[in-house]
Amino acid sequence: MPPLALAQNKPADTGKKLYCWDNARGERVCSDTLPPEAVNSARQEFSARSGLRSAEVQRALTAEERADAELAAAQAQVDEAATETRRRTEQAMLSTYGSEDALRRVFNERAAIVDNNIKTAVYNVASLREALATQLSTAGDRELAGQKVSDKQAGDIRQRHAELLAQLRLQAAFEQQRKALDVEIAETLTRYRELKGIAMPTDTAAPPQG
Repeated sequence: MPPLALAQNKPADTGKKLYCWDNARGERVCSDTLPPEAVNSARQEFSARSGLRSAEVQRALTAEERADAELAAAQAQVDEAATETRRRTEQAMLSTYGSEDALRRVFNERAAIVDNNIKTAVYNVASLREALATQLSTAGDRELAGQKVSDKQAGDIRQRHAELLAQLRLQAAFEQQRKALDVEIAETLTRYRELKGIAMPTDTAAPPQG
């Protein structure tokens, strides 16, 4: 290919850029070079030849912001999957379950697992609380007797207290799961009745036939 043709196919030189950003002290800085400490900062880019703004770059996200963004993206993916699952579940309800009792049995295993988790957490909380109370009482008796509480004994008390707080958090989480499951069951049964065209149950009993 002739040299002239090569020159015609070469992209036009966009020229040098000017960068403007705010430094750590909040001062506006403009330069034709971008220092390393400004690479992650929000900035505006201008054509050095025309002075027109050519781009605007947002600052880099922090590690926490990236984690939040990833979590939001993951949650959106889960929500989309939940919508699809709900659609398929509604189709399955019409074709698979002939009664509400049959549908309720689907939730029995999940409810049993959550209920067992709650019972275990309640038992653990009671046991840890009792053990902590005993340790605190023993330490208090030593102090009243003018004796020093050993480092090991103090460490055991702190560890038992941390275990108790952890179990309390677990218990609260399991109880919240149970409430959410109850709502899910009620909503599923309501939707099932709508799909089947079943009238909602009422508190008014039908009059006896005679």
